Amino acid sequence: MTYKNRLIFLLSLIAGLSLLYAGSFIFSPQRINTRSASHTWLDSKLTGRVTKIAVDSETQNVELLKKNDTWFVIQNGNEYPARKTRVEDFINLLSTRAPWPVRSTSASSHERLGLEAHTALRVTLYGENTVLLDLLLGDTDISGLEIYAREYSKDEVRSGENRVTTYITGPAIAWYNLRLIPESEDGALDVESVQRLSVYNGEENQIFSRRNRDWDISGIYVEDPAQDSIENYIRNILNVEGDNFADLISSSDPVFNHSRIILEFGNGRVITLRFSEPDEDGRRLASVSGSDYVYSIPAWVSQRLFRDADSFERQN
Repeated sequence: MTYKNRLIFLLSLIAGLSLLYAGSFIFSPQRINTRSASHTWLDSKLTGRVTKIAVDSETQNVELLKKNDTWFVIQNGNEYPARKTRVEDFINLLSTRAPWPVRSTSASSHERLGLEAHTALRVTLYGENTVLLDLLLGDTDISGLEIYAREYSKDEVRSGENRVTTYITGPAIAWYNLRLIPESEDGALDVESVQRLSVYNGEENQIFSRRNRDWDISGIYVEDPAQDSIENYIRNILNVEGDNFADLISSSDPVFNHSRIILEFGNGRVITLRFSEPDEDGRRLASVSGSDYVYSIPAWVSQRLFRDADSFERQN
């Protein structure tokens, strides 16, 4: 055999062995199982089409509805603003590829794994009158770390890390956006956009006016204002949250004439927060201009909203 023929033979042998090795790697049972275990319940291309989420369980039903790019929680026929970040995180969880290996393909396993339609947790995502995902969630495995799941119309059962139920087994209030200024959740309104803040609490008035990057204070005497304390105070007001909605009182009730906070923004918008007198526990009710919602404000939050002059003094 000539040198040239030997070289061709050796190169062909190497190429053949390389293909054989690559084939054994690609088609190995371990890799096949890994690929089949990787799963996503909702096609990521469909996330933007979700306009309604229904959560059904033996204990409660929660419905989330999207209107004009804003999410609402539907409870007892009323619409309450929902936390956009929580809703989006939930949808992303269902559309993110993760290990969900197949555990059964038989309908006979559904009862044993808690996946019968009348007993399982059910999450349905809709888009324009179309069901995008109808998911049943059953029992957890012996470790309690993984949960069994299947699509409503399929017998195939998978199991994966139990992160979904943390979103859907809590009360409806967990979905509420209880910020008095909901836009602050997205950062649409922040400290930089505020030009003036006026606080009226009983006999005392406090007015903070922006002057370039600093704040002037009137109504109270502060010898050496701490600019960072003022900024943090305004930030707290922008992000203030209640702990629930109060349905038994109207936002126009005179009880809200006790105290108010007025925010004036650079774009000309004005938001007025009106508060009731603190009750015996220090709790207040609050209403917001342009909104019919009434919020319940716990005492510790109320104390952060109404502060005395000393709290704005620079600390040496």
